[in-house]
Amino acid sequence: MRLALNKQKLYWTLQIGGWSLYATVQIAASVVAAGALGVSTQRIVFLAYEAVFCLLVSHLYRHYINKWRWLSLGMPRLIPKVILSVFALGLLMYFLRIPISLPLKLFSVEVAFDPQNILGLSLYYAIIFFLWSALYFIYNYFERYNKSLKLEAYAREIELNNLKSQLNPHFIFNALNSIRALVDENPAKSKQAINQLSSILRNSLVTEKRELTRFQDELKVVKDYLGLESIRFEERLHTEFIIDPNSKEFLVPPLMIQTLVENGIKHGISRLTEGGLIQIKTSIENDRLKIQIRNSGK
Repeated sequence: MRLALNKQKLYWTLQIGGWSLYATVQIAASVVAAGALGVSTQRIVFLAYEAVFCLLVSHLYRHYINKWRWLSLGMPRLIPKVILSVFALGLLMYFLRIPISLPLKLFSVEVAFDPQNILGLSLYYAIIFFLWSALYFIYNYFERYNKSLKLEAYAREIELNNLKSQLNPHFIFNALNSIRALVDENPAKSKQAINQLSSILRNSLVTEKRELTRFQDELKVVKDYLGLESIRFEERLHTEFIIDPNSKEFLVPPLMIQTLVENGIKHGISRLTEGGLIQIKTSIENDRLKIQIRNSGK
């Protein structure tokens, strides 16, 4: 949530700062061009109006870029869409300037609707929005690239942890102790626990050489793991699953979720006298699987 707010703040800072700089340069250029005559107040008002509407039009453009998921497109598909869009935006911007330029008497009606003037200034605005597009896509490309590097490093770290914890002796010891305690008092539940432990060990052997596994298979292992841990923690461990049905066929690194859940129990639930909650939630965002694991405690 904080990251999203920071990104929004950065976006608006760059938007307002960038278009303010554009207006400042335009006004400065007008002052230089006017020379001793001085630039008119009407011209300054118009340039400020122009910058505000450029900001609004580019923000609307950004909305549709995200809505239509252009950031995930390859160059061959993206470039034609951007070119068509910036020409359309250039034409839109030209006609948005007419309601202010005519009352300020900067142009006559004949000049405002002259085809050559429309084409020339629309092309000018199209170039401006093309440069905006280039900056926006380049920034997002590097942001996604850096994010992918961090995710790759994190995945490697999880893989390393998996190798250390695939047959975690402490977990197996605790599970066997829990099962032994159940044998006499609740044979049916002890049988279920044995099946859960067998499933976890079998999965550990099967997925050892796999790079990816289906999310629904990984989730089943996690549920078996939590089932065994609930024997040990009893009423202290509560679980909640909020799973998007469309997430089940996505591929994830094996034992990734189990490792995170183990950490949640080890560093969160086990340290709380009253216990706590482990929540696993999935959603689909931009055709990607988002997995959230929350636990009580720190």
